[in-house]
Amino acid sequence: MLQRLLSGFTALVLLVVFTSSVHSQTFENTFQKFSNNFIPERIHLHLDKSSYATGDTIWFKAYLINGITPVEDSKTLYIDWTDPSGKLISRSTLPIISGVAFGQTEIPPAFAGNAIHLKAYTKWMLNFDSAFLYNRDIPIINTNEIAGTKQITTYQFSLFPEGGDLLYGATSKVAFKATDGYGNPVHVNVNLMEGNKAIQKVNDMHDGMGFFYIRPIRGNQYSVSWKDPSGKEHTTSLPEIKSSGVSMQLLITPDKRTLLIQGVGSNAKGTFHIIGTMYNQPVFNIERSMQDSSVTAIIPVNTLPSGILRITVLDSLYHPLSERITFINNNEFKFRTDMQVAHWGMNKRARNELEISVPDSLGANLSISVTDARLDLDTTQNIMTDLLLTDEIKGKVYNPAFYLGNNEDSTQKLLDLVMLTNGWRKINWTDLAAGILPKIQFNKDTSYMTISGRLYGATPGQLQNAGDVILIVNQKGKSDWIMAPVNPDGRFDATNFILFDTATVYYQPPKGKGLGNVSVQFSEKRLPTLSLTNATSPFVRDTSGRSLQFQLSRQLMDELKFNQTKVLETVTIKARTKSPTQIMDEKYTSGLFSGGDSRGFDLVNDPSAVAFTSIFDYLRGRVAGIQISTDNPPVLSWRGGSPALFLNEMPVTSDVISTIPVSDIAYVKVLNPPFMGATGGGGSGAIAIYTRRGDDQQSTPGKGLSRNTVTGYSVERKFYSPNYDLTDPEQKDLRTTLYWNPTVRITPGQKTATVTFFNNDISESFRIVIEGMSPDGKFTRTVKVME
Repeated sequence: MLQRLLSGFTALVLLVVFTSSVHSQTFENTFQKFSNNFIPERIHLHLDKSSYATGDTIWFKAYLINGITPVEDSKTLYIDWTDPSGKLISRSTLPIISGVAFGQTEIPPAFAGNAIHLKAYTKWMLNFDSAFLYNRDIPIINTNEIAGTKQITTYQFSLFPEGGDLLYGATSKVAFKATDGYGNPVHVNVNLMEGNKAIQKVNDMHDGMGFFYIRPIRGNQYSVSWKDPSGKEHTTSLPEIKSSGVSMQLLITPDKRTLLIQGVGSNAKGTFHIIGTMYNQPVFNIERSMQDSSVTAIIPVNTLPSGILRITVLDSLYHPLSERITFINNNEFKFRTDMQVAHWGMNKRARNELEISVPDSLGANLSISVTDARLDLDTTQNIMTDLLLTDEIKGKVYNPAFYLGNNEDSTQKLLDLVMLTNGWRKINWTDLAAGILPKIQFNKDTSYMTISGRLYGATPGQLQNAGDVILIVNQKGKSDWIMAPVNPDGRFDATNFILFDTATVYYQPPKGKGLGNVSVQFSEKRLPTLSLTNATSPFVRDTSGRSLQFQLSRQLMDELKFNQTKVLETVTIKARTKSPTQIMDEKYTSGLFSGGDSRGFDLVNDPSAVAFTSIFDYLRGRVAGIQISTDNPPVLSWRGGSPALFLNEMPVTSDVISTIPVSDIAYVKVLNPPFMGATGGGGSGAIAIYTRRGDDQQSTPGKGLSRNTVTGYSVERKFYSPNYDLTDPEQKDLRTTLYWNPTVRITPGQKTATVTFFNNDISESFRIVIEGMSPDGKFTRTVKVME
């Protein structure tokens, strides 16, 4: 997708030349494979609040991007939640659908730290530098945190030559960055020293960052003297100054980048390649010959997608000489979300309705939180800063939202300091030049978590057309019968079943071909826990918003968590009495199987059913015209053909039905011909068998079969928002999050969506935060306060 969008860009770049050498062809072929197969994925999490108290629930929605469009291939998201010491608190494993995933995690009531660290990633992301996994610290408010702050006493000062190297005789820009021990910026005064003499005095321009120019002279010694906020003076040596290489200077204007390259020593002459990449995708490839030890290239950027552009200078053999990044902001990455109040309740527990709208042509996948406006709000990061900026660079960016708040020249110059003072995603150009691609250790999770495994102890001949493994999945009193086809290598996969939580699985291998004694081993698709990360960020303590959050959370726990209390009025409805068979039909059947010309058998309320050894014995003689042989498996005939057989509305064969104990069957429906739900038109009708579930369970499913325990995705809870139009409990409503909805979908052409929530007992104003993503990878964020 990104390549298609960028296909017209190369034509705009002047002086593009492609050589036909064998080496060049090898590089271009390898680079094409790399760009097609190694696009990194990026993540943003929208939380319902900015800070939490112990015992709270963190509600979240994850947005995932691959290049410039929502993730499609990866199907599983992992989130590790750790305490300040790096100890794992919990792990969320979630299905990714259309580039989003959502869930919740509980903060233990006894949690003692002032922050929880989350690390979010997909399996595919583990093939890249771990620095680009999504990391975030969440402030946790408790008594210890409000009591005081920890003093920060250490400072760091780093120097970053533009393009990577300092060269004798070449003028270079050198950026610097000063931070405290937590990575937060500090103000510094800087002196560039030549020996013991100060030759240039510089102050930081913004958030501890600044720059100076230097043209090193061979034989001189250079260093930087700087003074930290406590007044202590430090000396930092300049990076190594080289005698040969390439220096790079980049001039930034709104619609283009002007690149000045100077060669020194052995690199003063020769052919150079200038390659631009975004998200590991090629943007341009310029080949130039060095003239008078310098080259200038003008790169138009007004047709590029917004994000980080990496510019690399390579020699004639495609070995890297110089590299730097620049941020492209063409403002095409966002769309506007409007919010209108359709109904505003002025009283406690009153109903509110909001109408959310997006441009007609887009459609959007949104998440919405409504909180007490007195709570603190993190304005430093959002969906745009994460997915366009901080997910693509190493190191902490302080207040990234500042740099995307506007596109003024002054802001872009400060943003370029961020580009100069942070690391970025690297490509191993030397390997690509040698035709070597990165090694893939973790393939993408291209299928959802289900029940899969492998048969052992069978010959290849036995596994050819072996049939199905019967799986009975038992969870919380409900059983699902699943047929999983066995592949020629013995593997099986219940592809149409997505597994949540933990389940007991009873299983039976195919009975044919002598497979009754094979062993079954289930596969574990979940990744093991990664090395854990400490929460390191300091937070401002005892702000009024966080103090309020703490007080209300304590009261809420004293009220036994209002959102766990549901009081429902008893409603008596008089209606025509339905027969047990009608009730069973409505409970179990759906689609083409419901209603129609048929006859049903309610085995739950038929005490005679348990006397039969198979359901075919039970049915024999009960339906006029159906002939059932006594063979094993039986042969059925009806009106000149064989009726179609279904288990829980999935087509099966009679040998499968024969294995199901009659005590596990709740309902049988015989559908008179023709039955349109069967293959070939159902000229001989159909028999649908339904296994017991819920309160119809009277026996242990799969009794006598082998079993195993398997684990799937984390259980997703629905955010509880009371409906005071229906009930009005006595408990005081102290909710600080009044509404959270991660599943607001607006399809193209629909334009609007309506959400409803109710006031609590304490809030006088509300803050509404909307974030979202369009199908083509544009983003939105809207924040409004309603009085």
